[in-house]
Amino acid sequence: MRYGKNFISKLLLTAAIIMAGIVTLRVTSISQEKENMKFNKLTPEEERVIIHKGTEMPFTGAFLINRQKGTYTCRRCDAPLYRSEDKFDSECGWPSFDDEIPGAVKRTLDADGYRTEITCARCGAHLGHVFEGEHLTDKNVRHCVNSISMNFIPDSSEAAAGILREVNVVTSSDVKTEKAYFAGGCFWGVEHYLRELPGVISTTVGYMGGTKQKPTYKEVCEGKTGHAETVEVVFDPTKTDYETVAKYFFEIHDPTQIERQGPDIGEQYRSVIFYTDDNQKKVNEKLIEILRGKGLKVATKVIPAATFWEAEKYHQDYYEVTGKQPYCHIYTKRF
Repeated sequence: MRYGKNFISKLLLTAAIIMAGIVTLRVTSISQEKENMKFNKLTPEEERVIIHKGTEMPFTGAFLINRQKGTYTCRRCDAPLYRSEDKFDSECGWPSFDDEIPGAVKRTLDADGYRTEITCARCGAHLGHVFEGEHLTDKNVRHCVNSISMNFIPDSSEAAAGILREVNVVTSSDVKTEKAYFAGGCFWGVEHYLRELPGVISTTVGYMGGTKQKPTYKEVCEGKTGHAETVEVVFDPTKTDYETVAKYFFEIHDPTQIERQGPDIGEQYRSVIFYTDDNQKKVNEKLIEILRGKGLKVATKVIPAATFWEAEKYHQDYYEVTGKQPYCHIYTKRF
């Protein structure tokens, strides 16, 4: 039986529309958790800074010289952000911190390509900007934060413990996050999907599995280092588990392709899962067997994690910053 070109074109168009609908439904369901958050009511001035990314006048903030011990929380959603022991006097006019509570702060390169914005990882509230290389502390990092973007809970306050329990954020003495490393084509697309998965706290793109220390993007693309473009995922094991994250990874890329993903060809685009312990190894081996049982010729390698080298800043949260969409990754139900 032969079909005309018009019939085939319509058939392909229909298939594309259906796939787009599936992806939209998936992204919508994943984002629902964030949409259902309850936020504190803000004053017009707080909205100017927190929602519209404004800046309060220097040397006017309520917490500029605050030396009490306690926790600084997000003014919009109450999520813990910083601890008092990480605050220092930078003489810049705004509260400064050289560290954040793990997973609490998200970094995004400004549109001008020069400064890096910091926002609450939980609700997206604008906090300020982060700077590196100033040598003001041993950590060589300065989070420059608007006082108006924060609340402060003294250590002695019962509210401090209550807020920490409510949002399930832990202190450095009881960190309950886990890490996972996935490589499956261009890291822009892999990160784009994994960062929206419920329970994921943060994602970082970089390089793993090669021979050169501190590789650059150019070196990796030229095939001189042996690295794979990799995404580091930090997740909360009380809200999701490793198997759920790994399953989703297999569903957002084609694990049957060898040293490529869609139009991107090269060893840096190979499908690899870097495991950090025996449990992660066993989980991935089980999932691969399930997929092979369904007829997929899985090419994904499962190997021990090595040093993760963070990629250049302009690669981080690429699609969120540019407003573009992935060109070689699409969600496909496999489990």
